[in-house]
Amino acid sequence: MRLARIATSDGPVTGRYEDGIVRTDDGTYEVSADGDFLPPCDPSALYCVGRNYAATLDQMEYERPEEPDFFIKPPASLLAHEEPIISPAFTDELTYAGELAAVIDEPCHDVSEDEVPAVVRGYTIMNDVDALDQQGRTARKAFDGSGPLGPWIETDVDPTDIDMWTDVNDERRQDANTELMLFDPYEIISYLSKRFTFRPGDVVAFGSPANPGLIEPGDTVEITYEGVGTLRNSVVGRDE
Repeated sequence: MRLARIATSDGPVTGRYEDGIVRTDDGTYEVSADGDFLPPCDPSALYCVGRNYAATLDQMEYERPEEPDFFIKPPASLLAHEEPIISPAFTDELTYAGELAAVIDEPCHDVSEDEVPAVVRGYTIMNDVDALDQQGRTARKAFDGSGPLGPWIETDVDPTDIDMWTDVNDERRQDANTELMLFDPYEIISYLSKRFTFRPGDVVAFGSPANPGLIEPGDTVEITYEGVGTLRNSVVGRDE
């Protein structure tokens, strides 16, 4: 089942999504005609794991971490599916990175790996937008609009074996499978839950396969995780 949020004249609406229609207990809404996609959840934080694919470590000349290596994006980083990524004035090296992300369904802390499926609402897609020429992860990754997320949450998927690909302007840039993660989603969520109390709607992203790369105004980034969906955002200049 897919769960989506859209912005309507009555405010945000959440419901089951199928073939362009969001169905709630109170009625049905047509995406675009009745409202555009919102980020599919309302997190207090986005917990993001980096350096989680061996090929990416080789490409970026990073050392292999002994435990999940993470950082946090704030809610202000969120963008919805089809919402433009605004190229910030402070960077000349804006990059994309296509990541699978889990959405937490209930308050939880110190969750075992076996318990993780019970506390996850489902899975969605994040573009970990990065201002690569800035110093420190917070400056690079936690700015407004650095976390496109969506288009919806898929509740019925095995996160440990999903083919993914990223296209920029219809050119294939990333192509991998989540089985190549160094730490799988269950390990990561359990690890982070020992340090943070998750709240409903919080997001945990699991890192990007090899070949994250530069983007600029005029580019369109499409990130697909098979069985989940495709997140699409175009890059625009600051004055557009």
